[in-house]
Amino acid sequence: MVLYISTFLTALFVTIVATPMASRIAQKIGAVDHPSDRKIHTSIIPRLGGLAIFIGFVVAILLSLMLASALGMQVDVRLILGVVLAASVMFLCGLVDDIKGLKPLQKLAWQGLAAGIVLLFGSEITFISNPFNGIFALGFIGVPLTIFWLVGVTNAINLIDGLDGLAAGVTAISAAALFFVALRTHQIGAALLLISLTGAAVGFLRFNFFPAKIFLGDSGSLFLGFILAASSIVGVFKTTLVVALVIPVLILGVPIFDTLFAIGRRLKDRRHPFEADDKHIHHMFLRAGFSQRETVLSIYIACFLLSFSAVFLALQR
Repeated sequence: MVLYISTFLTALFVTIVATPMASRIAQKIGAVDHPSDRKIHTSIIPRLGGLAIFIGFVVAILLSLMLASALGMQVDVRLILGVVLAASVMFLCGLVDDIKGLKPLQKLAWQGLAAGIVLLFGSEITFISNPFNGIFALGFIGVPLTIFWLVGVTNAINLIDGLDGLAAGVTAISAAALFFVALRTHQIGAALLLISLTGAAVGFLRFNFFPAKIFLGDSGSLFLGFILAASSIVGVFKTTLVVALVIPVLILGVPIFDTLFAIGRRLKDRRHPFEADDKHIHHMFLRAGFSQRETVLSIYIACFLLSFSAVFLALQR
């Protein structure tokens, strides 16, 4: 556990140190979020938090690989590097969007490129475990299913990023749950990715929880979502757990539900599925009379309960 604790603490402290720096850079280059009718905040806020999380995450991963080597642990370095490279592409996509702005189809193209890198490095959903005959091989369906999962979860975290601390907190809870599942399935590479992500997300919450001093921006939310999606493929989907299909869906239940509901709602209203609106789950809480803090904490509790249930299921198999 020394490896995982040191990785978590490294990601945590590096992110805490890097966040004020990211805030100053955001203000200098104009990467700030202005108030609007659809948004909750009433002042200009820097939105380059993704830079701090990216730095904290990468530093922690590099340190963990060196420490794992020193401890004589067998880690699939190629797998980790593939995920980090693909997630870096996702971070750059968000960074460009935070500074200059990108159209939905342009972001989708970046996401497709990142998903292709993950596939190139061998991370693919090739089978699904089931309680009847053990393993169901996906064959050629595996590639589009992997891309769908990577793009879907990435956008789910991006769409839920609407209140101070919401996306970062949901990511921290989800990543921690997936980390314990990865430990259960002896997936060291996935565990290192997830514990690094947990530390970076928790460190960022120091500045992002209500009232936020800095926002994630797309550079942060897309990066967080992509790491979650890619790590879950290796840490859960590519295992023989009978409940492997249920676990990541359950852990990410809140953002997945919010995304599916949003897309269905927009298509029903004959609007673009990626068009922003004010009808996400957190908006519903606010309209029901909850404060920002109460809304975020309520969603945290829902995520925790779902994640706890998923980890419990994993431990029973």
